[in-house]
Amino acid sequence: MVLAMVILRLADWILYQLLANSCYKAARKMRSYGFFLKNPTPKSSQQQSVLFPNVIKCSLENRGSDTLVCDIDGGLLRTKSFFPYFMLVALEGGSIFRAFLLLLSCPIIWLLDYERKMRVMIFITFCGLRLKDMDIVGRAVLPKFYLENLHLQAYEVLSATGSKVVFTSVPTVMVQVFLKEYLEVDKIIGTELHTAGRYFTGLVSYSGLIVKQKALKDYFGDKKPDLGLGSSNIHDLPFISLCKEAYVVSNEDIKGFSSSVMTRDRYPKPLVFHDGRLAFLPTPKATAVMFIWLPFGLGISIFRILVGTVLPYKLAILLATWSGVDIRVKGVSPPNCSGPKKGVLYVCTHRTLLDPVFLSTSLAKPLTALTYSLSKMSELIAPIKTVRLTRERKQDGETMRRLLSEGDLVVCPEGTTCREPYLLRFSSLFAELADDIVPVAMNTRVSMFYGTTASGLKCLDPFFFLMNPKPSYHIEILEKLPREFTCAGGKSSFEVANHLQKKLAEALGFECTNLTRKDKYMILAGNDGVVNDKRKRHQH
Repeated sequence: MVLAMVILRLADWILYQLLANSCYKAARKMRSYGFFLKNPTPKSSQQQSVLFPNVIKCSLENRGSDTLVCDIDGGLLRTKSFFPYFMLVALEGGSIFRAFLLLLSCPIIWLLDYERKMRVMIFITFCGLRLKDMDIVGRAVLPKFYLENLHLQAYEVLSATGSKVVFTSVPTVMVQVFLKEYLEVDKIIGTELHTAGRYFTGLVSYSGLIVKQKALKDYFGDKKPDLGLGSSNIHDLPFISLCKEAYVVSNEDIKGFSSSVMTRDRYPKPLVFHDGRLAFLPTPKATAVMFIWLPFGLGISIFRILVGTVLPYKLAILLATWSGVDIRVKGVSPPNCSGPKKGVLYVCTHRTLLDPVFLSTSLAKPLTALTYSLSKMSELIAPIKTVRLTRERKQDGETMRRLLSEGDLVVCPEGTTCREPYLLRFSSLFAELADDIVPVAMNTRVSMFYGTTASGLKCLDPFFFLMNPKPSYHIEILEKLPREFTCAGGKSSFEVANHLQKKLAEALGFECTNLTRKDKYMILAGNDGVVNDKRKRHQH
């Protein structure tokens, strides 16, 4: 009888004490963390944050000799979770399978405390990842998303101070390029990752995750930094309380949420080049939508390619528009050739590999596209004739003269694509060969995937662009270049190229630059853009 009572009491304790308390704590954590990995903001921390004024109240005058400390997560960025940036590394530096695994881990991560959550995301994102791939993502992919989500008022305070030190529990390799090259931060103290040869193990180093308040004391000793920025998060309040002045960075407390948004004209330095396939910030919800869309997007992409390849122009445009492609064409009618043995040279801005295809379809006439390098896949599915140039000026000039005598040509004198509202320097070779030059301003918009890449597989570019739910192509055909602005009218080829660059930039509302194809590939891929054909990666 006594044994039975002991067993019953033990069962009661297990059911109503252990399990009930565990479930209750899990529910409290889910409520605290919220969905989509928002950082916890308990009532106690909200009450304590009242002690610190909002960052908008921080004076920017006479800060040149001050030392500022802050965190990029919750201090400099408007996003409430660092999960999207881990997802960018997992997808752009790793693979789609790694990204899917990170997405599946979300329900587990919601239930974990801050430290365990960071360790799980670090392990899934970095285990087996090459150091080289992380370097490319950190240099070419992440800065764009950091800039778009940079808190305007927090950045103004940061830029006004003389010395800047960032303490963060996120991996240093994810933020160091952006913080040093864009924000000119003097010192970064973040979580260091363990490596084995050329790969990350997914584990943090022996020092563990950075505890900001402890790291601050170790770095400054008894001296207090002049200024501290942080969120109302429970992890930030002890950190900023160690500063002489402390301010809370909050979106909700600012009248008009848009006032904290960093506009392009306020960027620390222009963002001309960036890489990666994703055109959106991959929050858990947005990433889930992407994975759901992928099979449908692939099917639609193949359908759109087949439509543009095998069907007549008018029917191709009709079905492409029906499938969601937004094609807008405006401008003058195509001009007649000035001579019986000369074709028209269409000079286009270069947004994607499909520029000549969309122009040919819109004009309803066959054109020949001049390219510097093209994957075999792109040549195979191209509905128009493509001819490769060699970058040897004399040989390319002869090729262009011969092709102009046979018909109309399309050339993109930038030599490579640019996603942002900038035009790269125009090559002047085209100006020496043609009498009839027609400028064409082309622009694209995407919502999910970019159709260009500097370090990925070029053969997939058309598929990625056409996988967008509603990709758009805006084409404006400008007036033919007057004779007095051509080489035949006495202008040099460089003057013609610069004039056309300026004219197209004005039509698009873009900015002219002196940057070239080589500059792009050195910045994004660490090479000059000439890659071995056997690897099937080409510049265009």
